[in-house]
Amino acid sequence: MPLDRRKFLQTTVASLAGSTLVRAGHAGADLSQDGPLRVAVLGSGLRGQSHIRELLGHPGVEVTAIADIDSEMVRRTHEVFDAAGEPRPTVYDRGPEDYRRLLQEADVRAVIIATPWRWHTVMAVAALHAGMYTGLEVGGAFSLDECWELVRAHEESGSHLYFLENVCYRRDVMAVLNMARAGVFGELLHLEGGYQHDLRTVKFNDGKQAYGGGVEFGDKAFHEARWRTRHSVHRNGDLYPTHGLGPAANLININRGNRFVGISSMATKARGLHQYVVDQAGPDHPNAAVEFKLGDVVTSMLSTQNGEVVVLHHDTNLPRPYSLGFRVQGTKGLWMDINNSVHIEGESPEHQWEPAGPWLERYDHPYWRAEGELAAGAGHGGMDYFLIKDFVRVARANTVPPIDVYDAATWLAVTPLSEQSVATGGALQAFPDFTRGRWMDRPADFATAEW
Repeated sequence: MPLDRRKFLQTTVASLAGSTLVRAGHAGADLSQDGPLRVAVLGSGLRGQSHIRELLGHPGVEVTAIADIDSEMVRRTHEVFDAAGEPRPTVYDRGPEDYRRLLQEADVRAVIIATPWRWHTVMAVAALHAGMYTGLEVGGAFSLDECWELVRAHEESGSHLYFLENVCYRRDVMAVLNMARAGVFGELLHLEGGYQHDLRTVKFNDGKQAYGGGVEFGDKAFHEARWRTRHSVHRNGDLYPTHGLGPAANLININRGNRFVGISSMATKARGLHQYVVDQAGPDHPNAAVEFKLGDVVTSMLSTQNGEVVVLHHDTNLPRPYSLGFRVQGTKGLWMDINNSVHIEGESPEHQWEPAGPWLERYDHPYWRAEGELAAGAGHGGMDYFLIKDFVRVARANTVPPIDVYDAATWLAVTPLSEQSVATGGALQAFPDFTRGRWMDRPADFATAEW
């Protein structure tokens, strides 16, 4: 983010000291008492650059190393540091495994991993065993074994993993969490969410037509299209579940008094990506012959120990507006983000929706009440500000993160389980208990910390 925002953050600390949420985790004595928090970023693509901007906006934080083999992304990352007036980081770029050299020799206490999905677990396991406080970007796992690898790496090393699911910090999502905790919806029964986002211009992008219809992927393409589209060729399941799942899991206390016990998934036929190539480049383009495996709409139903049902949608290959499709429903009413409305029995007009705005304002989370203005201009509507602020807080204190390795393993597991279910006609798949029974005693404390 620009340098002026950092100056703004530094100069407004004193005026906010009397806030309900003390800003000890963002600026002032607590951030400097043990020196700066030095962070490395593995993967300096567009998402990694966004994290770097946020980190550089927090006084007392230094990003001193990056690992990336893409020279163009390294160049763009240098521009981020230059714009912020910060020293450029040491670059580890001698090959895909050079991040291991960074973990061995870089003077850092924490890392953020923002690489393509297939690198997430191997890098996180290495970082945990290297003693790093590890922030891991979201996606979906390739296998249940991979999820268990993360759990074992944490338990063997004692290092913490913070799963960087930013939608848990979205303003309306946090307000709805407050409403649920206050009993506004009664006892929760049914929740929905998902990743419903037209990504065709992301999955096909030649670097020249970012928003006009490049139809290349793989080595000829740019950024995410170099790797993300291959998953649509080879896999059929909910490949990106956590934006919809994370907020739902917090609402019904998954791994904290509740757990998922089963999942059933089905997928439509695959038509959208093929049609996009034909429409943009004609039926004779080589990519028009590619057979995509990923169903255009994948729907999963998850059951829980306590009797709730969560419905997830993955819908990225068809023309549609963006929506995470949240629905939170209980015995007293519900909220839906698709129409930004609520209905609360005894409060709303009978059988009618009412605008959610006044309710969301009334139950606005203390984080947003205190620092919503500071979050303005941060990534994804401000939610990235709170995500990275929480990362800085827990990494400095080396404490259990608000979204930990057990949450990561559980949420990531939706992908391989949904693939198995789709492949067997929607057959129910049993959900592993990555906490090994500790879910019964763990506190439901997401977003309760004071800063």
